[in-house]
Amino acid sequence: MRGEHAGYACGAALGFLGDLIAADPRRGHPVAAFGRAAAAVERRLWRDHRGRGAAHAVLCAGGAAAGAALLERAVRHRRGARVALTAATVWAVLGGTSLGREARAVGGALEAGDLDVARERLPHLCGRDPQALDGPQMARAVVESVAENTSDAVVGALVWGAFGGVPGLVAFRAVNTLDAMVGHKSARYRRFGWAAARLDDVAGWPGSRLTAALTVLAGPDRRGALAAWRADGGAHPSPNAGPVEASFAGALGVRLGGTLAYGGRVEHRPVLNGAARPPAVADIERAVRLSRRVSALALVATVAGRLTAGAVRHGIAGGRGRGSTSGRKRR
Repeated sequence: MRGEHAGYACGAALGFLGDLIAADPRRGHPVAAFGRAAAAVERRLWRDHRGRGAAHAVLCAGGAAAGAALLERAVRHRRGARVALTAATVWAVLGGTSLGREARAVGGALEAGDLDVARERLPHLCGRDPQALDGPQMARAVVESVAENTSDAVVGALVWGAFGGVPGLVAFRAVNTLDAMVGHKSARYRRFGWAAARLDDVAGWPGSRLTAALTVLAGPDRRGALAAWRADGGAHPSPNAGPVEASFAGALGVRLGGTLAYGGRVEHRPVLNGAARPPAVADIERAVRLSRRVSALALVATVAGRLTAGAVRHGIAGGRGRGSTSGRKRR
C-alpha cells in the first residue's frame, strides 16, 4: 500500500513537470478526444430534458472513469507502469502551462495595442464575447479566467487524483469538460446541461477552496486575499469560481466581477474586492505567476496529503495486526 502511494506521488510529480515542459499539444490531446466522443453521444441523446442530460453526464463521465479504473487495475502489480500511467494522466488532465501561455498571448497583444489580435486570442481562454470588450475589460476577463482555471485546470484535478488516483483524475477532467460543453444556460442546454453543471459544482468544491487557501498563502497580499474571500467569495453566481476569483482579486489588489457579455447574453455579476482598482494589462502577468505558485503548492499539498493518509492507514492496519498476534499468544 505504501508503494502505491509513493508511486502516485512520483507519477504526479512527473506529470506536473511534463505539463510545465510540454504543455498541451495542438492536436491529438486526450481531452479533445473525450470531447469529440461526448459530442457524438450528445447527438444521439439530446432532448430538451434533464433526464436525458443526466444520462449523458453519467455515461460520458462514468465511462471515462471506468476505463481509467480498468487501466489502473491492469498495471497495479507493475510499479514502473503504474508510475508511467499516473504521469501520463496527470500531464493529460492538467492545463496550467497552456493557461499561462494563452493569458500571456492576450496580454502581449493588449500591451502592443493590438485589440484585434487580443480579441482573436481571448476565446482560447474564456467564452466571453470579445467584440463587446475593450482593452481594460479584456484584461479583467483574462485575470478572472486565470483565477478560475487555476482551480479547474490544475488544483481540482490534483485534489481528485490524491483521492482517487488515475480514475479520480480522469473523472474530474471529464466532468469539467462536460460542464464547459453543455453546462451553460443557453436555450439548448438549460435543461440538458443541468446535471453536468451540478456535477461540476460538486466536483469543483474541494479544489476551489484549496485554491483560495493557497492563494492566501502564496499571494503578494495575504490579508487582502483572505478579506476578499471572506467578504465576496459567496456573492458570485458560481459556488466555486467565487472564492477563487475573490481571493485572486484581494491578493493582486484589483477589482473583479461586474457586467460581462457571455454566450450572447449580458450578465451583471457582483463586484469582488470593490474598493480596489480595475485590472491593468500588467496584472495579467502577475495573475499568471500567482497561478503557477498556487499550482506548485497544490501539487505538494495533495501529494503530501495522500502520503500521510496512506501512512496513517498503514499504521492502523499494522496496529490491528500486532494486536491480533499478541491476543493469540495470550490465549
